[in-house]
Amino acid sequence: MTPLTIGACLSLSGKHARFGKQAQLGLEIWHTSNSAVNLVIQDDQSDPAVLRASLRELADRCDILLGPYSTQLMRKAGDVAAELDRLVWNHGGSGDDVEAAHPGHVVSVLTPTSRYAEPFLRHLAETEALPVRIVCGKGSFGRQVAAGAEVIAHSLGIDTVRLGPGDDLPRTTGGAWALLCTGAFEEDIETIKWARSLPTPPQAVCAIAAGVREFGQALHDPHGIYGVGQWFPGTGDPAEMGIGEPDFLAAYQDRAGALPDYPAVQAVAAATIAAHCATAAGDTGRDALWAAAASLETTTLFGAFKIDPHTGTQLGHRPVLIRWESGGPTAVRG
Repeated sequence: MTPLTIGACLSLSGKHARFGKQAQLGLEIWHTSNSAVNLVIQDDQSDPAVLRASLRELADRCDILLGPYSTQLMRKAGDVAAELDRLVWNHGGSGDDVEAAHPGHVVSVLTPTSRYAEPFLRHLAETEALPVRIVCGKGSFGRQVAAGAEVIAHSLGIDTVRLGPGDDLPRTTGGAWALLCTGAFEEDIETIKWARSLPTPPQAVCAIAAGVREFGQALHDPHGIYGVGQWFPGTGDPAEMGIGEPDFLAAYQDRAGALPDYPAVQAVAAATIAAHCATAAGDTGRDALWAAAASLETTTLFGAFKIDPHTGTQLGHRPVLIRWESGGPTAVRG
């Protein structure tokens, strides 16, 4: 085979830039040990229209297409892949509807949103079993996380009350309670600040936003708050494929001066698996790539990989629960 060209649309500007830039750096580090592969990255500006145009342009000159960060943008990327009869590797949009929307055209490495809250709720059930107030954000991502959380909570015997982005938390609750925030980063920060000001603040707090290190800079005293993420250092199995976690973390810290959050690692996992499938298949056509991915069960530095062979939804990967301590976030062992 001639050298592969991998193209990625990432948000290097706009509202998703904090995560898109991490994914960019992760891919650049991955590329240093895969120099036979060409890597092309375009800025989608966190804009669906720009993403659509950029992905179509990349499709004309790239063998492998990596999707963008964010469920909203990945939804558009899936549409483009289906229109062009191409396959896009999804490392940044965990929405259930996104992962299953275009069978044969989207392969996802991420745990779907409906399972995001599972580690926190299981931890709660094993400790205090407090009733949970779930505050979802404005977008479909938050609604899907909240809906999945309700199903999981009820299966564990935990009572829930679901509130929308415009609903106020009650000032009195009649007892101890827990808060689960499933909004965008800024929405979760504001919800937690408001909850802390109540006469009866939550006894336990978990936020999707708390799964990244920037949370500790955005919220005063995050101590004790739980976060859910797709990955956290030291929580996965050894990588059977691609760069190992210790080497990647050392290279990333050397370049960025800090450890990565999961957006960087999940992008590397997608590139690793995509390149493997193209090599194993000896072909970069959609059918060949899909067949190779559907038959693959492995681990990367991101964790387990196994997809539903009919939909492309990720089955093998599991989210990680963390808790903010005085020294920063630490993994909560199940």
